[in-house]
Amino acid sequence: MRIGIIGAGKIGGTLTRRLAALGHEVRVANSRDPETLAELAAETGATAVWASEAAADADVVIVSIPQKNTPDLAAGIVASAKPDAPVIETNNYYPQQRDGRIGALEDGTAESVWVSEHLGAPVYKAFNGINWKHLLERGKPRGEAGRIALPVAGPDGPAKETVFALIDELGFDPVDAGPLEESWRQQPGSPVYGADLDADGVRQALAAASPDRPDGFRAA
Repeated sequence: MRIGIIGAGKIGGTLTRRLAALGHEVRVANSRDPETLAELAAETGATAVWASEAAADADVVIVSIPQKNTPDLAAGIVASAKPDAPVIETNNYYPQQRDGRIGALEDGTAESVWVSEHLGAPVYKAFNGINWKHLLERGKPRGEAGRIALPVAGPDGPAKETVFALIDELGFDPVDAGPLEESWRQQPGSPVYGADLDADGVRQALAAASPDRPDGFRAA
């Protein structure tokens, strides 16, 4: 598949490495000149592009940036992807550590719903709760004991199935976390966040989540 990745930090860079190694055509961008990604491109075989070019004709688009930078993305930045291509967003809101106060999120809007509104496109929340080193190193073949499961929230349909298939190919068990409006169940501070659970454990953790944002993940 052709995969466009906007953001080359810990998760975006890791997905660039893993997906390129699996044989996908990866185009990766950050907020600066593509030349700043020359080392990553040389290492992985991915193509470094401008952010405005990353989604062009893509089968899958991944947005992996600091939450505070979401409103700075150009309007329609994912619109050039193929029709019905899933847009995966891995972002997390860290108000005390990085992002500052974002009023809508403090007032209860699910983080991924807010991202979807800014992108002007449906999105799938995935990869937000796994440590980047575990994403890089701990994928396992399907059926092997100890396989980590990853929740995916977003609209049902073929695009969600594509996200599931991609997660499985990376070596993790996809777990349906419901519609995007339920994506708060996997936000920072939730029981599933960073827990490296199996599929049953993920389902139990999602069910146990509270919509109330924990104090450590609210603006001070």
